[in-house]
Amino acid sequence: MCSSSHSLDRISVTFDDDHAVANAGLLQPATLAEHLGLRELFDEYVDLGNAPGHANVGLKAMTLVQSLLVGGDCIDDADQMRTASTAEVLGHGVRAPSTLGTFLRSFTFGHVSQLDKVFDEVLRRAWEAGAGPGDGPLTIDMDSTICETYGLSKQGARFGYTSVRGYHPLVASLAGTEEVLGVRLRGGNAHTARGAASFLVRVFNRVRRAGADGPIVLRADSGFYNHNVTDACRKAKVPCSITAKMSKALHTVITEIPEEHWTSIPYWIDGGADVAETSYRPFGQRHDLRLIVRRVKPTPGSQLALFATYDYHAFITDREGEPLYLEADHRRHAVVEDVIRDLKYGVGLNHLPSGRFAANAAWLVLNAVAHNLGRWVRRIGLGEQSAPMTTKTLRTRLLSLPGRMTSSGGRRQLHLPTEWPWEEQFSRCLANLRAIRLQGTPIKA
Repeated sequence: MCSSSHSLDRISVTFDDDHAVANAGLLQPATLAEHLGLRELFDEYVDLGNAPGHANVGLKAMTLVQSLLVGGDCIDDADQMRTASTAEVLGHGVRAPSTLGTFLRSFTFGHVSQLDKVFDEVLRRAWEAGAGPGDGPLTIDMDSTICETYGLSKQGARFGYTSVRGYHPLVASLAGTEEVLGVRLRGGNAHTARGAASFLVRVFNRVRRAGADGPIVLRADSGFYNHNVTDACRKAKVPCSITAKMSKALHTVITEIPEEHWTSIPYWIDGGADVAETSYRPFGQRHDLRLIVRRVKPTPGSQLALFATYDYHAFITDREGEPLYLEADHRRHAVVEDVIRDLKYGVGLNHLPSGRFAANAAWLVLNAVAHNLGRWVRRIGLGEQSAPMTTKTLRTRLLSLPGRMTSSGGRRQLHLPTEWPWEEQFSRCLANLRAIRLQGTPIKA
């Protein structure tokens, strides 16, 4: 084999650059967090008392949030930000993984509620800075997911209806922006709707306090088909559409709908799907609700095609509007799965690191904060109102790029790669984030 003077074997490697910066693009979410006063909010609202991890709450929480944004899905990954001059880009000190583990284990259920208050306030500030819906309509999607665990010592990790051991958190997201509006950790054997009503009340109050002045709508799947959820929506004056669980009584109501009431809708097979509306009184309620049903013919060539059968997909709603529009809009509830996917594979929800339930509950809230911080960088920094950018895409284009910090005449300068494909986006985003000014939120000089 011929040797070459350009062989990779001839490259020497040394770890001696004190000015290098790992993930230099963290300057953007760090700038946004500074202008929103996020670190100060952690210090103000979270009081761990005399617990071992009580000191420097803001520094530790921000270390975890920034680590999650660059793909640190476990506590040890925070070490990547302790290299060379990276801390200068973050604007704060970086704590060691062992310190962060002690910090999370110091949380109790009450302290997780304090983290929720931080979530309330940072959402309000971000919406004030330009990320909010204002007086426009707002659609909330609620769902649950299974976070699998593998150890036997994790508190609350149980086998659930999927026969998978883990946790079963609730997630509420904002349709159109894929922001997380609320999260709540539950044991793995929790019924899908357990605690959903009180969770919704918290989310409704949160978005109203954050400045959502327009109409609110809730969409949910059949796991939340119960009177507690509909009662919570009615008390909050929030119209809802919830997938109905198919039962004999409901099936009878559907089959009694006259044939002339069915309207054909666009489908991949001509005439393959129809929509109709009737009234229904679910779970013993006093008032009838609208029942909108989509029926689908069996796929041609399948065994079911030999019979005159339909698949029925029904939901109850108290919303106003044409059945065809409401049915199509209800199906868009599936976008919440994109949010859950991004929480699991964009940040760190796939890994709940502690054996303590409250520590994992705190980890869940910090994941939601990191997820939203990435969304707000795009919405506020780039001014884009559609086609949300996943955390992975944000990381590839704007966060995970190498840099070098230098200082001249007392002024620091961050040097980034020449001909970076998204240089214009980066510069425009950073300029817009630096222009944020919120009333009552001091900005460091």
